[in-house]
Amino acid sequence: MNQPSRWLVLSDGAKPTEDIYFLESAVPALREKGVQVERVVAARFFAAARFHGPSLLRRFAGANLLLCRSLPPSWLRWLARHRHAFGYVVYLIDDDIVAAADDVTLPAAYRQRMAGIAKRQPDLLALCDEVVACSDALAARFSARHSNVSVLTPPLIAPLPTLKHFDAPPSVHSPWQIGFHGTRAHLQDLLHITPALWALFNARQDSQCEVMLGKHTPPALASLPNLSMPDPLPWSAFRHYQARRRVHIGLAPLLQTPFNEGKSFIKFLDIAAMGGVGIYSNRYPYTEVVQHGENGLLVGDAPNEWRVALQQLLNNPEATANMSRQAAADALRIGAPQHAIDFWQTRQR
Repeated sequence: MNQPSRWLVLSDGAKPTEDIYFLESAVPALREKGVQVERVVAARFFAAARFHGPSLLRRFAGANLLLCRSLPPSWLRWLARHRHAFGYVVYLIDDDIVAAADDVTLPAAYRQRMAGIAKRQPDLLALCDEVVACSDALAARFSARHSNVSVLTPPLIAPLPTLKHFDAPPSVHSPWQIGFHGTRAHLQDLLHITPALWALFNARQDSQCEVMLGKHTPPALASLPNLSMPDPLPWSAFRHYQARRRVHIGLAPLLQTPFNEGKSFIKFLDIAAMGGVGIYSNRYPYTEVVQHGENGLLVGDAPNEWRVALQQLLNNPEATANMSRQAAADALRIGAPQHAIDFWQTRQR
């Protein structure tokens, strides 16, 4: 296969997905091999597509295209007219958009936005040579809708910290740090284990919990003892925060819903990036990467199981530190960016 020349990321603003699976994981190495990569934000209004369109055609004729999640309707129509001017076109997706639109437990505004994307998705798929999904389960859902579907599991793009925060025994003055850094899309998952958090924090004074939901934190969580509620951060700010913030334990509950079934194991990498060991729902995708008792804990849906798991980690600090070290080693292996580099190198046209 000939060496590549150019990639154009035609972006609808899904910067985290673009960074994780392509721009921050693979592109630095691709550029070292002479590949040109640019990212253009597909502005919302048709006037922007009309203004930028001729310039894009001149600059990127023959380039490969990476489309992530969606495109505004005006850009989608423009691309349909000019599909012949580009090379290999990849559709990158890390959520089941259709399932999100149908999930009544998700925030209404989010569901409405996902419904709009779901409506445009068939037209996007028709323009693409390949669909790249973040998990086998999500790929399986696209296999009936596209003839060429591949899997790229999430790479690790965050540096892993030292684990010095495990050196001193936790106490009232230096408490255990427990964190949930998911989005509002996982609010119901978190609310389901709230009884476990209430039982824990009412019994212990040596632990603190951080829930990054800000004003969206529901009362059942907001009134927890020893809880902090920082506001959700934009992607770039969150990456800086993640590099500084240390947790001992990360929470990753995942109820069995059609939307959750399409998720990747990226929370395993996120928790390792903050220096923690995770407690995960005992189901796919976490069962793909978590070895119970070695690099994390897998638990059932009953809140009491989460309470017991938390107590296990809190009462055995040495074992918890060992699990955190193993989680870091496994994150480096599972999330090695070389996997993404190799993946994209084979898709040059």
